[in-house]
Amino acid sequence: MNSKQVVLIVFVWMFAYLMETNAQGVPLTLEESVSYALENNAEAKNARLEIEAAKGLVGERTAEGLPQINANLNATNNLVVPISPFPAIIFDPEAAEGEFIGVKFSPDFTAGLTATVSQMIFNGSYFIGLKAAKTYRQLAEVDRKFTELEVIENVKKAYYSVLVSEEREELVRANLSRIDTLLKETEILYEEGFAEKIDVSRIQVQHNNIQTELDKAKTATLVSRRLLKFQMGMPQDQDITLVDTITGLESLLEAERLLMEDGQPRVEIDQINTNYDLATLDLKNNQIQYMPRLDANYTFQRNAFGGNLTNLWSGEWFTGSVVGVTLQIPIFDGFTKRYKIQQNRVQLRQLEVQKESLLQNIALEKFQSRQNLINSLKALEVQRENRDLALEVYDTSKIKYQEGVGSNLEVVEADSALKEAETNYFSALYDAFIAKVDLEKALGILK
Repeated sequence: MNSKQVVLIVFVWMFAYLMETNAQGVPLTLEESVSYALENNAEAKNARLEIEAAKGLVGERTAEGLPQINANLNATNNLVVPISPFPAIIFDPEAAEGEFIGVKFSPDFTAGLTATVSQMIFNGSYFIGLKAAKTYRQLAEVDRKFTELEVIENVKKAYYSVLVSEEREELVRANLSRIDTLLKETEILYEEGFAEKIDVSRIQVQHNNIQTELDKAKTATLVSRRLLKFQMGMPQDQDITLVDTITGLESLLEAERLLMEDGQPRVEIDQINTNYDLATLDLKNNQIQYMPRLDANYTFQRNAFGGNLTNLWSGEWFTGSVVGVTLQIPIFDGFTKRYKIQQNRVQLRQLEVQKESLLQNIALEKFQSRQNLINSLKALEVQRENRDLALEVYDTSKIKYQEGVGSNLEVVEADSALKEAETNYFSALYDAFIAKVDLEKALGILK
């Protein structure tokens, strides 16, 4: 085998592998789904962009304390120069008393170049504003954590929903297969005279109902998959394959340690604390407005005059410069600052009440989530036992029917009971997973 043949074989193998992988979809575990969502979910992206915006705000506030330099260049054409009255006796001693002549005090063309430099020396609001901008950046970080927790919660619940939907679909398929086999066997018995027409009809009705349930199960699986991809921020046309199974993840429900967990501080508390810091800084900013502000400034200018546009630029330019300080002293503003301070203090009290209410709500949420998980685990054990019993009843009924000592009605009823028991079991399993996620969220340990 020459090198060209080897290359061709490798290329064909790689192409076949890629086609098979694409047909199966992207394999995803629960952890991989969460990681993908944290990078691609729209809300998570916006939360990270908000942090970048907060960094820009800090830079903006910092820049306000740096020197501010501006330059202006202007040129003016006085189309009609105003005439000012002037006593004629100044120009002509022989002029009559009270006689005035018109004098133009402005040239036809003027030009000016001005550069100004200003530097803030003292402004209490600047330092408070700078600290507030940094605190706002901290709030953006806290909001990002809160958003990510919501993304994790939604993705996990959507992932479990897909697993349960797929399992339900498989259950319906298996049930349809059992009924289909029973229908064929009963038709044969009917043709041989060992069964009645009503037996065939009864099973046919059951078969049709299960076929309808299978169509609904397929739709539910499709919808749950699309919801998962939406929560992950994945394109809807991308096929996915869930690696984990609902029964394989059942070991995660070993919740004895989780039920004894005290939990960690919730991110919602950090949000309120940061908002409280911002409101405090806003109060200080309004209070410090009563203090004066001091700025230094320097102006450099050059001016030119001319009777026409040519003389304006080629003529002489006159230079001037000014340096000084400006002290701005607030005296009376109609009680504007006073009312702003009053609003700030009310806002602080509101945040204190909100925090106390949130702490009480978190305590209640922890209690409810623990009880829900306990009840869900108990219900899961009951449904697991019911499923095993229903399977035992079905096997017994089928054996009796095959041996001619039972009726197909017993088999149909046993099969229906088994399907219901299996559905209830996986519903209870899903409820237990959701209760576990809710408790982890309530305890502040969801990840």
